[in-house]
Amino acid sequence: MRDPERATDERTPLGLTRLARGITGLSTTIRGRIFVAFLGMSLLSGALGLYAVVAISHVGVLVNRTYDESLMSINYARATAADFAKMRSAFARRTHVRDAAAATKLDAEIAELSTTLAEDLTIAVERSQSDRSVRTAGAVQAAVAAWEEMRRSLDPATARPERWDALDQQANAVDSQIDLLVNYTAGDGFTFRQAARMLVAREMHVNAIVAGLAVFACALIAWLLNRRITGPLADASVAAERIASGRLDDRIPAGGRDELGSLLRSMAVMRDNIQAMMQREVSQRRVAEALVTDALQSSREGVVVVDAEGGIALANAQALRFFHGLEAAIAAGVSLSRPAEESGTETLDECFRALARDGEIRLADGRWLRVSRSATQQGGFVAVCSDISLLKEQEDRLTETNLRLDAALDNMSQGLCLYDAQHRLMVVNRRYSEIYGLPAGVIVPGISAQDVLRASLAAGNHPGCDLASLLRQEHEAHRGGTWHTQFQELSNGRTVSIDRRETADGGFVATYEDVTERRRAEARIAFLAHHDTVTGLPNREALGQQIEMAVAQAGRDSGFAVFAIDLDDFRPVNEMLGHGIGDELLAAVGERLTACVREIDCVARLGADEFIVVQRGVDRPEEAAVLARRIIEVLSAPYSLSSHEISVGLTIGITLAPGDGASCEKLLKNAEVALDRGKTEARGSFRFFEPEMDARLQARRILERDLRDALAREAFEVYYQPIYSLGTDRICGFEALLRWDHPTRGFVSPTEFIPIAEELGLIVPLGEWVLRRACEEAARWPDGLKVAVNVSAVQFTSASLVTAVREALRRTGLPGRRLELEITESVLVANPGATTAILHSLKALGVRVSMDDFGTGYSSLSYLRSFPFDKIKIDQSFVRDLCVKDGTDFIVRAVIGLGSSLGMTTTAEGVETEAQLAHLRAEGCDEIQGYLISRPVPVSQVAEVINRWNGATRAIA
Repeated sequence: MRDPERATDERTPLGLTRLARGITGLSTTIRGRIFVAFLGMSLLSGALGLYAVVAISHVGVLVNRTYDESLMSINYARATAADFAKMRSAFARRTHVRDAAAATKLDAEIAELSTTLAEDLTIAVERSQSDRSVRTAGAVQAAVAAWEEMRRSLDPATARPERWDALDQQANAVDSQIDLLVNYTAGDGFTFRQAARMLVAREMHVNAIVAGLAVFACALIAWLLNRRITGPLADASVAAERIASGRLDDRIPAGGRDELGSLLRSMAVMRDNIQAMMQREVSQRRVAEALVTDALQSSREGVVVVDAEGGIALANAQALRFFHGLEAAIAAGVSLSRPAEESGTETLDECFRALARDGEIRLADGRWLRVSRSATQQGGFVAVCSDISLLKEQEDRLTETNLRLDAALDNMSQGLCLYDAQHRLMVVNRRYSEIYGLPAGVIVPGISAQDVLRASLAAGNHPGCDLASLLRQEHEAHRGGTWHTQFQELSNGRTVSIDRRETADGGFVATYEDVTERRRAEARIAFLAHHDTVTGLPNREALGQQIEMAVAQAGRDSGFAVFAIDLDDFRPVNEMLGHGIGDELLAAVGERLTACVREIDCVARLGADEFIVVQRGVDRPEEAAVLARRIIEVLSAPYSLSSHEISVGLTIGITLAPGDGASCEKLLKNAEVALDRGKTEARGSFRFFEPEMDARLQARRILERDLRDALAREAFEVYYQPIYSLGTDRICGFEALLRWDHPTRGFVSPTEFIPIAEELGLIVPLGEWVLRRACEEAARWPDGLKVAVNVSAVQFTSASLVTAVREALRRTGLPGRRLELEITESVLVANPGATTAILHSLKALGVRVSMDDFGTGYSSLSYLRSFPFDKIKIDQSFVRDLCVKDGTDFIVRAVIGLGSSLGMTTTAEGVETEAQLAHLRAEGCDEIQGYLISRPVPVSQVAEVINRWNGATRAIA
């Protein structure tokens, strides 16, 4: 048990603590300060003060009663404003609701709010203490009644905008009257409070007169309390009035740490909460309305609401886009129950048909709609219309794709069979039946893979095979767990390639391709890899294999010979008659060569007009010589080709193995050396390889290299031989002749390096260089002198000839009439049409054209008639024998007469004696050229030659 004495001791400090807290509270709180002040005033005033306290208390009660009634009136006036705002909000929602139950609920809510508003307004009037507040309350009641009357008479579906504007104006009038009522009630409270204060002041003045000291003490205490209480209290009162009047944006001053400070802070929080709640409510309401409107209007689905009577109550923007004229129909109240009578347009009829049932419908503009209807509680329905045009288009494309896929399968070059996991046929195309020659309808989806093989066996595609052997072949093709390409040889000689690939579902797809032609092509390619395409003879690679085999056998058996055969004058055939005739000639040569040798021998073509023959079993050179003579005899006989009869010569170089070499490369090189020697010394014959021939070949290679280098450095010279006119007895021009002064060999004869230049393809750039140099020099001669330039057959057929002549004349300024181009008759044979065009192009530049070496070639008189020549040059071979009585003089006389008759100048080349000159003058020749007049001279001596024959006045200035 606790000790009573000890318990008493514990209660004593606790009581002292509470007493200390109470005393501290009296000095720090408003209540304590007021208590102390009034206690002091009571002690000072005594009995008279008691009377003053009673009077002041009476007045305070009057003030509190008046203030409470005024505040109550203000609050109920604000409640009236809130009730009217809720009525407007409920009515706004009522206008958008189509559900009857919801509409009824909202109507009940509006009626209840109207009753509440009337009750709040009545209380505000009862609490008000002025006539103006009563009158204003009556005006509010009348305005609300007028708004109610306008609302009830307004039909949201059919109301015109003017009706809505009038309703909004009446609502604004109600708000204005309510605001006025609030202001009046607030003003009444303030007026009566001031009156109460005046009464208190009067009573205090009376008491002050009776008891001055007590009044003075009270005034002093009131002044002290005013500093701590009255200011914050006034701020709190003003803040309360502002909050009550709806002025939520005004600033509320901060208070102290006492009750009034807490009150001000609480009022600020209350003001902020009210403001936030109002803003949140307005924002939420607006957002909700906007979301509903946007969701409906921006929906990609057309939404149409139809009531129980069939009237269209609502249609969103998408529905109006689907059905033109629907908006006007809604405004006119058209009903779905009588569409034929009321629609009047095809579009609306289309709309009514679409809304009549669920399903898909195609509009007149080609769009497809899917209509889904949902019943409403009032007996109507909501129709949702979805545009499925894209879906329909995709279905059409899918159908078209499937048709194309079927067409692709049926038109594949390969047969195709697709099997499922049970090896049942799922897909087969037409090409499979075509490859295996199966009748239509035999191979159909659903049969097994073995049934497909049985059908192929029944068609006779696999003679000597049964089903087991075919299955065994398939098993062999599936070695190592991987399908490998299988080739089937059919009874009709066709080859079928079969490829199989497994599918994800456990089945497989097999493709069947007829590779007969491809295998033949591959065999042809393999043949062409070792044979020449023109002649069908072995090529260089196959020849190398044959020679290596012969070399390997030469040690154990007898030796062999290698023939290098080159056709003489084959290039003119290509250039003049075309490559087609050239290839035909090469094929004929190959056939004749093959006929000349034995089966153990080999005939090959290395390229162009070069053939190789390998003769086996050669013990003595005489045996090779016999074959060489036979080849020359057989190949030299005329060839009757498709459009021409041609004769060609040939030269043969022979090397013997193993004496001349033991490798393919060495033997071919030796044969070519012997061939070059034979072409140099005696075309149309054969030569055996001799060791010293290799040195001559090396010398030719050096000459070819030097020729290329000389062309690059322009290390040539142009000499000029005068052309003498017998009519004027003076030099009328010069012929430009190319000379090459080799650094170590001296002057190289043109007959030696010109053929090499033609073989190397250097004759065109070399001829263009001579043309430019001759035109440059001739431009400095007297005006009456011309220059003649030889043009080779290769250069003349070049596409750049006319351009080169035009550019040379332009750069040097030489008139075209002073340039003369000399061509041989061989140029005319190749392509007469193209030659004529080139000659006319040259004539258009003013250039003269002469036929050089007339009588030594084809000498067809039709050329003189067909081509625009200006001059005929008689070859020096005729002039040399002019004084010999062998008929040459008659030929010369005939040529000169022919030229005179055709209006062409005749020039005789190679005149070396006075007798030749006299004879030509007597025959009427126009011009001569030869050593009798002058040898070819360098350009530095041209002036001297002109001076000697034409006189000093006619020399170069």
